[in-house]
Amino acid sequence: MCSNFGGKDVSPALKVSNIPTGANAIIIQFNDRDYGPLSNNGGHGTIGYWVSGGGSATLPSVKGFSAEMPAGAFIEARSYGQGAYRSPGYLAPCSGGRGHAYEAVVKAVYKAKSPNEESRLLAETTLLLGRF
Repeated sequence: MCSNFGGKDVSPALKVSNIPTGANAIIIQFNDRDYGPLSNNGGHGTIGYWVSGGGSATLPSVKGFSAEMPAGAFIEARSYGQGAYRSPGYLAPCSGGRGHAYEAVVKAVYKAKSPNEESRLLAETTLLLGRF
């Protein structure tokens, strides 16, 4: 939960397995399924993690309301939150205890390294993180 409601402003650490061969990044879109403006496409922020495909990885927590990322993590897109909910990256659940459902859309991708390449989606799944 976000600090606006007494939380710690951190994303959950996630263990991702069966990463496809060829993936070099995991992209996670955090969403509040019950609040339209933040319900899809990473409404609560989109965070990337550099990985090696063909195995598993433990993705560390990231701090909300911050542009600072742990080693190997990067902000793919900032949260759509505005005003007191504006974040340069991840925005932790901020429903204020109204029972909103939060999810993480986890994507294994090949992220292009040069303008001559194209990024490719290799696998995708959605995880329900809980209700806050």
